[in-house]
Amino acid sequence: MNEQIYHGKLVNSNRILYTASRFAKEHLVYLQEVGELHALKQHISRREQLNSFLFFIILDGEGTLQVENEIYSIGKGYCVFIDCQNPYSHKSSKEHPWHLFWVHFYGPTMEGIYKKYMIRGGQPCYQTDDMEAYRTILQTIYQTAKLDSHVRDMIIFEKLAALLTMTMIESHRNETYIERNTLAKTRLLNIKSYLDAHYTEKISLSNLEQKFYINKYYLTRIFKENFGISINSYLIQKRITQAKYELRFTDKTIEEIGHTCGMADASYFNRVFKKIEGISPREFRKLWSRS
Repeated sequence: MNEQIYHGKLVNSNRILYTASRFAKEHLVYLQEVGELHALKQHISRREQLNSFLFFIILDGEGTLQVENEIYSIGKGYCVFIDCQNPYSHKSSKEHPWHLFWVHFYGPTMEGIYKKYMIRGGQPCYQTDDMEAYRTILQTIYQTAKLDSHVRDMIIFEKLAALLTMTMIESHRNETYIERNTLAKTRLLNIKSYLDAHYTEKISLSNLEQKFYINKYYLTRIFKENFGISINSYLIQKRITQAKYELRFTDKTIEEIGHTCGMADASYFNRVFKKIEGISPREFRKLWSRS
């Protein structure tokens, strides 16, 4: 850990450059740098090809963010979350230089997490009504990085996970997708409730199209945009969860369980179960049996 405090003509800043443990780098989302910046004049930062993800909040001021060829106007109340492998720059305005709190982090799972964030409709920047919650997390990360503790990487990991969870929730709430249409959202929730009640039955997109008077291709798109999962994957998830319950707590045969969970073909049931759980239904029952 190396804490630096800088007072200059362009910015006042304090930051911690952090070197995580080997364990953290191999297994956790880990901290690289965290800090706070008060721009006194227009401040510009440009980077690319960094094995890092950057998150920052704008506590005051305004400016622009450029990610590849897209330019966004951002200001107080905005959050920024970007993959630093891609070219990016951010610049505060001359009239209203900004006050930022930022964190750079990385980890073996981060590329998958960020991909999920983007699939769910996440953008490089979004507005929040709960800036204080973000600031609290970032301040906790900053203070934890200064501790002389053998568990500080785990504490930082916990806080970074909380930060990522908030970005997933907030960015989804800020989407311009179908959920902004209350009537359409109600309709979509009705379809989801139908799937919850009838997942053990044979369900096709054509069935849903006819029952709910909605184009199946449009339904496929908006379902995934709103719930982060395809209809088919959602049904499989429900069926496998029910199958696991019955494998553990009933004496039904494997074939009976597959049939009652909506997968009547035994070979298909075995194949899908193993793909999801990594073991066959029979192996799962043996490992998780009540005895």
